[in-house]
Amino acid sequence: TFGGWDHHEDTLGQQATMLPALDAGLGQFQTALDELGLSNQVTTFTISDFGRTLTSNGKGSDHGWGGNAMVMGGAVQGGQLYGHFPEQVEDNPLDVGRGRFLPSTATDAMYAEVSRWMGVAPESLESVLPNWSSFEGSAQGAGLTGMLMG
Repeated sequence: TFGGWDHHEDTLGQQATMLPALDAGLGQFQTALDELGLSNQVTTFTISDFGRTLTSNGKGSDHGWGGNAMVMGGAVQGGQLYGHFPEQVEDNPLDVGRGRFLPSTATDAMYAEVSRWMGVAPESLESVLPNWSSFEGSAQGAGLTGMLMG
């Protein structure tokens, strides 16, 4: 166990140890799935419950809204990034202060994509994700990210 990923200080130093270990573990898991012929039946999805600010607090960074997700498996339309990294320019309307940017892709859009892959019907998404109807295009499925096939 790592003791947590909530780095308020020495972020780069802690991640220099933790990220290679995470990469190795996920790689071994995917290799095992491939060897067992299960990679098209398993999608690995991990996301943080909060993001980080893009500015330093002197020792690390503070909690923010935008974050990262990792998705892997045979159904993943890989080799690309989903969402948009915000421009770090003065007066960016997505910067609400102290390096906290509004995300371009809602976490619910990623959850909806995985839910659909797992067989949740489009009309049932709001039962699984109560905020789903709040997102533009959700009724037409346009709010989905397109990261998974099928």
